[in-house]
Amino acid sequence: MPENKAKPTFHRNVIITGLTSFFTDISSEMIYPILQGFIAAIMKAQGAFLGPVLGIIEGVSESTASLLKVFSGYFSDKLQKRKAPTIIGYTLSWAAKALFLFPSWYTVLGARLFDKVGKGIRTAPRDALISESTPKEQQGKAFGFQRAMDFAGAFMGAVVCFFIVKYLFPAADKMTGPSAFYPIFIISLVPAFIGVSVLFFAKDTEPKTANNNANADKPKPNLNFRKYDRNLQLFFLAQFVFTLGNSSNQFLLLRSTNLGFALSSVLLMYIIFNFTTSVFAAQFGKLSDKIGCKKPLIAGYSLYAVVYIAFGFITADTGYLLWVFWPIYGLYYAMTEGVEKAFVARTAPEGSKGTALGFYNTIVGVGLLPASVIAGFLFSFLPSAPFVFGGIMAVAAVAILSFTVKEAQH
Repeated sequence: MPENKAKPTFHRNVIITGLTSFFTDISSEMIYPILQGFIAAIMKAQGAFLGPVLGIIEGVSESTASLLKVFSGYFSDKLQKRKAPTIIGYTLSWAAKALFLFPSWYTVLGARLFDKVGKGIRTAPRDALISESTPKEQQGKAFGFQRAMDFAGAFMGAVVCFFIVKYLFPAADKMTGPSAFYPIFIISLVPAFIGVSVLFFAKDTEPKTANNNANADKPKPNLNFRKYDRNLQLFFLAQFVFTLGNSSNQFLLLRSTNLGFALSSVLLMYIIFNFTTSVFAAQFGKLSDKIGCKKPLIAGYSLYAVVYIAFGFITADTGYLLWVFWPIYGLYYAMTEGVEKAFVARTAPEGSKGTALGFYNTIVGVGLLPASVIAGFLFSFLPSAPFVFGGIMAVAAVAILSFTVKEAQH
């Protein structure tokens, strides 16, 4: 008589971290798409410096904080604690949002920096918690679910921001001054607090090793990058090359605004982008469990190259094409965000999952400093230049992945 097998469900930690990502991203994405407008309002008399300042804020905050990710992952491996650093990181990001109420570009830098420091502390332990709570054959599905919840929150946050800007506080739509944005910043603190609170219901999970009872026999976390699998090293190289051209999304938002669209219209494009990613991220994660991670990543990076080059050549007369390329950009995110982490988790040495995921996040973050600074200065000289540059770097990353990285069967 055939057994009636229940359909496997996610571990509670996967669901809880997904809910935390959902509420945190509602908060973050109420702020993120209007950040370039807020900085523009602050620097109204110094418009020529907008591109470089935006690049410095995004690059410094991403890169400085990312240096923490590998060490956060390492210490969470060493202490076998995932929950506590994850809570600390999310709490710091929540508190950082209060700095947006002080209107100067350097307090915006401080807010973004502390927000990303929080992300640097929490990301690798959270991802290790997800990985250790999930069977190896379902890693792509679990990380895809987490990214889907992340972007579902981003979608909701952008929707809330749109209605606030369009109907409750239209002064922000016209970018009349920094104070027009304050109500949005204050409201954004609420979902961030809910996200932190939910995380207290997660539980630390004992990593699956050959001998859980003998601490001396457990694999030690490995900070020596040279001892990692060669394919993982080459994957990190591809990530770094790709990231050099992957400047902050603030430049896509700024480009859309500069092509003549009102802030509320740009928010709608951003909403569509997040909706697309949230719908398809889990599907591509499950697909990677069946066909491997390499193929979706190559397809995703190729799609990125097309979108970025298109952003470079779209003019005010053809600006309507942005409504097409923003959702395509969402597909790129769906194909790559969770799949990248699944590849790292599957290839990481035993006992070093958090450390390897930390290396991944650090390499991406470190690349974002030169990427955003380069994009900022290129944008000042020629608005299309950073997007063409990004497309070229994506093609180079595709070449490295295609011809040098081999994926083990799972």
